[in-house]
Amino acid sequence: MTYDSAEELAARYGPAYRWLVTISGMVGILAMVLAMTTVNVAVPDVMGAFGIGQDKAQWMSSAYMATMTAGMLLNNWLANIAGERRVFITALAVFSCGAVLGGTAPNEDMLIFARVLQGFSAGVAQPLVMATIFSAFPPERRGSAMGIFGLGVVFAPAIGPTLGGLMIEFFSWRYVFFISLPFCLIAAIMAALFMPTRPWPRRIPSFDWIGFALLCIGLFGLMTAAANGQREGWDSDSIMLRLAAGIGGAVGFIAWELNRDEPLLDLRMFMSPAFASAGVVAFIFGAGMMGSTYLVPVFVQTVQGFTALDAGMMMMPAGLMLAVIFPTAGRLSDTLSPGLMIMGGLLLFCAGFVLMAGADANSTFWWLAGVTMVSRLGLGFINPSLNAAALKALPQELVRQGAGATNFMRQLGGAFGINLSVVFLELRTGFHAEALTATQDWGNETTLRLIDQVKELMGQAGLPEAVQRAGALEYLATIVHGQSQMLAFQDTYIIVAGVALAAMIPAYVLSQSQRLPKVAFAT
Repeated sequence: MTYDSAEELAARYGPAYRWLVTISGMVGILAMVLAMTTVNVAVPDVMGAFGIGQDKAQWMSSAYMATMTAGMLLNNWLANIAGERRVFITALAVFSCGAVLGGTAPNEDMLIFARVLQGFSAGVAQPLVMATIFSAFPPERRGSAMGIFGLGVVFAPAIGPTLGGLMIEFFSWRYVFFISLPFCLIAAIMAALFMPTRPWPRRIPSFDWIGFALLCIGLFGLMTAAANGQREGWDSDSIMLRLAAGIGGAVGFIAWELNRDEPLLDLRMFMSPAFASAGVVAFIFGAGMMGSTYLVPVFVQTVQGFTALDAGMMMMPAGLMLAVIFPTAGRLSDTLSPGLMIMGGLLLFCAGFVLMAGADANSTFWWLAGVTMVSRLGLGFINPSLNAAALKALPQELVRQGAGATNFMRQLGGAFGINLSVVFLELRTGFHAEALTATQDWGNETTLRLIDQVKELMGQAGLPEAVQRAGALEYLATIVHGQSQMLAFQDTYIIVAGVALAAMIPAYVLSQSQRLPKVAFAT
């Protein structure tokens, strides 16, 4: 393996180099982001295969996002040791091992472990590719470069459910994990040719292991407390202990990083109003995007009765639209105010989920597909503008760390977005089930008529009286549960829309701070 710097590779391949290295990175990112969302259409199948509830099945997504968040903070340290080429190829290899483990997992614990491997390697690779692409383009073309990067980050989740649905329809849910393997192979071959690298350093740079451990404790404590609170009781000793550990780890991480000469996450970057605002928007954007990407396929399968393939196909028009929107949005971010583009995108995203809150069991396939297109159109305008605005606010020497921090905030938001969406969904399902059950008494004439009609149908089928009554009551319970789920999904969509609307505040601050000069950072 030769030690090719980016400058040497650019001289060797000429103007085409920036596109060669971009394609190399983006094929790998496409594989990793596809794996992030293809599993969402498999949630009902996994629940049935392993006999688990949604509170545990959601860890297929949230464990991926949480470990991806932690892995992002290792990116800069690993790249300084081994160079972009070695780190990227190794990340692809670990990711592929996770894919094989996931597809052959005998139980849910092994499946979650496989997702941890995949998420961690994706977290290392994603900011590395982002910074490499950003540096390969001249300043006046970097908005377009971030548009290309965003095409993989947001377009892949849009088509992922479709590919996942095809695998489930014609094979099984296990094949969902194998989709990414050909992309990983192609990306590894191209990276060996076009990714820059460097000699091994004489001395391994120090790493903030204490800060990294505090971050992991904070993430694990808060996310497991949220995921298990409904089942174990929010005031139980185990949940309170996890919350205490999570809050303590998060506070300890911030305090520790503020007093480090070589911090894991350089909080000095947030001295820039533009970068700080972009970080807040990235967190909220990640929460809304990943929460909704998880919720919509599960909703149409559990409430609408769609197959996994139907659920994936419903999201395909939005994916095709993003393929057209992203390059245009990237070019626009070079000329228009990123803050204004982000606010426009947030309004569209919010509008899409306000409309989705009106969806019920009778909503048509194409109506749901159209509403999904509205929300994804908003994402198409947000992501390239957000990346470009965040990195333009930093001096060149902090671009790599800034890429990691921006992705860290977005993935952190995504991890909590999935986790908290499922928590809220379960809470509201229980609330509506209790409220609806309270109305199903012997004074409710509609309920009595329904029970009589079901008993009559069962009688015509030749079932005895005792079975007729039990069957009618079971059917009523099924209807109540289905209605409760539908209402809970509607409530959750309103929350997602509200989160997007809340992001308008930091987006406005970002639009104003773009007029200010860059902040100088002390070294």
